[in-house]
Amino acid sequence: MKLSFLGAAGCVTGSKYLVEHQGTTVLVDCGLFQGYKNLRLLNWDPLPFDVSRLDAVVLTHAHLDHSGALPLLIRNGFRGAIYATPATAELCGLLLPDSGHLQEDDARFANRHKTSKHSPALPLYTEDDARKALRYFKPLELDHQISVGSLKLRLRMVGHILGASSAELTTDQGSVLFSGDIGRPDDLVMKPPAPIEYADYLMVESTYGDRLHDPNDDGRVLADVITRTAARGGMVLVPAFAVGRAQNLLYEIHLLKKAGRIPDLPVFLDSPMAIDSLHIYTKHRKEHRLSDEDCKGMSTVSKICRTVDESRALDQLNYPAIIISASGMATGGRILHHLRMMSSDHRNSVVFAGYQAGGTRGAKMVAGDKTVRIFGEDIAVNAEVVSLPSMSAHADAGQLIAWMKTLKKKPKHVFVTHGEPESADALRLRISRELGWDVSVPLLGQRVEIEGL
Repeated sequence: MKLSFLGAAGCVTGSKYLVEHQGTTVLVDCGLFQGYKNLRLLNWDPLPFDVSRLDAVVLTHAHLDHSGALPLLIRNGFRGAIYATPATAELCGLLLPDSGHLQEDDARFANRHKTSKHSPALPLYTEDDARKALRYFKPLELDHQISVGSLKLRLRMVGHILGASSAELTTDQGSVLFSGDIGRPDDLVMKPPAPIEYADYLMVESTYGDRLHDPNDDGRVLADVITRTAARGGMVLVPAFAVGRAQNLLYEIHLLKKAGRIPDLPVFLDSPMAIDSLHIYTKHRKEHRLSDEDCKGMSTVSKICRTVDESRALDQLNYPAIIISASGMATGGRILHHLRMMSSDHRNSVVFAGYQAGGTRGAKMVAGDKTVRIFGEDIAVNAEVVSLPSMSAHADAGQLIAWMKTLKKKPKHVFVTHGEPESADALRLRISRELGWDVSVPLLGQRVEIEGL
């Protein structure tokens, strides 16, 4: 078996792993590079493999750094199956067209205001491209095994977000397991990751491979920032991923209000995609911890803003409120308009709930930058900026090690991926020292041959 690391190697985005075995070629994940410009530019390069030889794609989950390059794949001629869990397929039905729409919007804005070096500025792909990609999804239930050429495929629950899975590829000689993004065993909404059981070779993510979550944060930090912001008459602005973080935030705010731990401020959910995702969470109740009553509380705690006019009206509010809007790293979407209007007011707070990839606006604001560039304009950051890493949907270093310990026998090798260099190497060291396993951190573009498979 040959394995090529075409994304999420040396960085935390752009997941793409090409697997070649006895005439069968499978791509595990097909994500966009995000963050630093040198990474984002990779999205425009020709795909680093022969699309005509590709038999199938396997998606571990719906987030764009794992699924967002699928429209490019279809535009380059791929017509095979895209295997994913039913919930992942449904969520991609929201995420991918929205991604294409936003890129078209960005191109139109750049052309209108002449903010691009390119004339004309073009979208990476269009909403129509994205909708074409949806035709090739073949939902695969968790724990069901199917044949894909010379390989057998099984998806297993890993928490993180609705529908997220690890991908197990098996041959007659053994197996390789791709972790995808691993959720937390103590997640407020998602069920814990399933144990691994067996894997001869393991691909493990390392987003939080060099840190631990605060075990004592039961909403305390979020409650404190909401309370003090309301006391000074400000707005709480929360950039949140439309799938995953937005739902967790709504549920946590529902619990905090119910317990009387925060003022009864109005909450606005300003993300059509997050709104639609709520219904998918209700539909797939078996994959998360929430009861019907919990789902109702999560869905009714906020006022819904679907239209552009409703979104714009939020910038004119003259009373304290909580606004949750996408995207989670402030890389696009409606949140940019709110940041542009609200970041300069010292009474306001901007709360980042979860991981911020290097080079994103979110990462820069969390690091303390006093200006942020939005729509070609430098905006002062006088608002209080708060990071809530404990709300991340990623397992921390200790939880990653605990998940790996569910293996019933020592793997032949572990590849540490999907992390910044510091976090990937920190997890590599822990795996080597604590577990005594052979482990390495692959480089972007590296191709390895797995003996015995």
